[in-house]
Amino acid sequence: MGDNAHLLICSCEKTMPLDATAIGRACSGKISQANQLCGAELDRFRAVLTDGGPITIACTQQEPLFREVAEDVLGDKRIPPLTFVNIRETGGWSKDAAAAGPKAAALIAAAAEEMPAVPLVTLESEGVAFIYGSDEVAIEAGRRLSDRLDITVVLTKPRDTTPLRVTEFPVLKGTVRNARGYLGSFELGIDDYALPAPSSRDHLVFGTARNGATSTCDIILDLSGGMPMFPAHDLRPGYVRADPRDPAAVERAITAAGNLSGTFDKPRFIAFDATLCAHSRSNITGCTRCLDLCPTGAISPNGDTVAIDAHICAGCGSCASACPTGAAAYALPAADALMRRLRTMLHAYAKAGGKNATVLFYDGDHGEPLIDALARFGDGLPATTLPLRVNEVTQLGPEVIAAVFAYGGTGAALLVRGQPKHDIAGLHSVVAMSNTIVTTLGFGEAQVKLIETDDPDQLRATLDAMPAGTSAQTPANFIPRGGKRGVLETTFRELHLAAPTPVDVIPLAPNAPFGGVKLDLEACTLCHACVTACPTGALGDNPDRAMLRFTESVCVQCGLCEKTCPEKAITREPRLDFLAWSAPERVLKEEEPFHCISCGTPFGTRSSIERVVAKLQEKHWMFTGANARRIDVVKMCADCRVEAVVNESFDPHSAPPRPPVMTTEDYLRAREAKKGEPH
Repeated sequence: MGDNAHLLICSCEKTMPLDATAIGRACSGKISQANQLCGAELDRFRAVLTDGGPITIACTQQEPLFREVAEDVLGDKRIPPLTFVNIRETGGWSKDAAAAGPKAAALIAAAAEEMPAVPLVTLESEGVAFIYGSDEVAIEAGRRLSDRLDITVVLTKPRDTTPLRVTEFPVLKGTVRNARGYLGSFELGIDDYALPAPSSRDHLVFGTARNGATSTCDIILDLSGGMPMFPAHDLRPGYVRADPRDPAAVERAITAAGNLSGTFDKPRFIAFDATLCAHSRSNITGCTRCLDLCPTGAISPNGDTVAIDAHICAGCGSCASACPTGAAAYALPAADALMRRLRTMLHAYAKAGGKNATVLFYDGDHGEPLIDALARFGDGLPATTLPLRVNEVTQLGPEVIAAVFAYGGTGAALLVRGQPKHDIAGLHSVVAMSNTIVTTLGFGEAQVKLIETDDPDQLRATLDAMPAGTSAQTPANFIPRGGKRGVLETTFRELHLAAPTPVDVIPLAPNAPFGGVKLDLEACTLCHACVTACPTGALGDNPDRAMLRFTESVCVQCGLCEKTCPEKAITREPRLDFLAWSAPERVLKEEEPFHCISCGTPFGTRSSIERVVAKLQEKHWMFTGANARRIDVVKMCADCRVEAVVNESFDPHSAPPRPPVMTTEDYLRAREAKKGEPH
């Protein structure tokens, strides 16, 4: 809260205690306390409105009422900034409410942290609907929607279906082979496509079928009862699916499809910078983390990078969580904005006298109702648990969890469904790696917990059972700014500085996004193929010397260097080396250049030239016998080599005659002759 902001806190008719002293220690500005701010004491809010400054109200249930009152009181005047924060279900309604003053202060302070505007993607639908089924259920759905949408019904392997008395919309036969697209832009490939005969009497009779038909539409209503047309079909905008045997589900689907005509805005969840992508180089595949995790198929290879279709992306954030370079970054909000709110929350909690904070990350669809139910019908959240809502829990990367401990927290809990709708393997990996790091640095065992439950009481029991951790001796105070990778590097350095028992090197599991490389010095020829392939610049050369340099803090373990190296001299070493992250780039290998034996110009490296000489000398016809001295041309620079070959009038085609080509008859003859030889 700013110094000029006015904070209104309410005990909600004395159903929760208010520790105004603790709140005041962390929140600057004026604080007014009430017991029924939305009713008998509403005039307090009206009076504060006339002051003109920003207002924070510790109530979200009556937000519509307060906004309406503000419009009535101020009329055409500018309404001051209003911020609403929930301290009731998240703190006050709990068996630990008496100790929740520091938590309330933390929640209020965090709510005042401004979040950037969300970029949007526009979807436009003209109401062209493709209804897919096998019987009268699909036709009835078409009849119900025909007054609102432009309907085409396609029946797959139709049963005896009664024809329409009046052809209000086309009813065709066909089986969808494949589908792609999104609301307003679907394209379907259809096999077994046929038109009905107009003379169909008691059931539809279709003509000759053909394959390879295509159809475009804005909306797909799938009532076929077969396999979904898309991965994570429930997240595909414009695709509505229901089991035709479930009348209630069909009714909901018809209603949903009928409302999909018009212009719609959806968030652009991912900000993607292709220049940072480490997917591939020169047709060699490197990082595939986002491709492996995306549940909707919104990500596809696109040359050396990947492409993310913002129209299909459902915002789970798994790609941003796993992306090691920051090419894919979550935008709802950006990582630095989320971490600024986290920083404000933990600092305010400590300032208000709170200790042993566990940050609980939750989403709105699942976590918020669970927390609400726990507050209303159970013991509520512990006083030391600070809930922080995010758009999707799967968006959280290692930098956010590391920040919890760097800023003074002792635990992090991530709340997801008991049976997640989609794969959360990426989140499991983040939790496992984070636990390895914080445990090794002395914050305690298993301080990062993934809570998979739909039971409010189980949520409380799991939070109560979390082991006591050790907080940072001196919590970090850095303000995160910039791109995801920069924020991550800063956070991990600060985490190391704040660690109770700092360790310089932490080994990590294979495929971790951090680490170094091991170089086989004997095998490496300094060809610099790895430098060309490295997408982050972790591997570099020196234009003035034969040298290979490495900066570990920007290595993302994509494996392109390992796969590109012709000598197989590079292997990855997943780890978190804090000393290497703070050190300048180091030299992995350096050699003196080989000097031309004719003019003295440096070229190549001594080891590579000597290796070539060793392989050719006295072993190849061009460099044996009377031609042995020709090996000197290998030791010359390009200019001198050309001059030497020309002056010698060397004919590269004057090789010894090759043995005659053996035919099948020759081999058979030789085999017969061998049979006749005495043993």
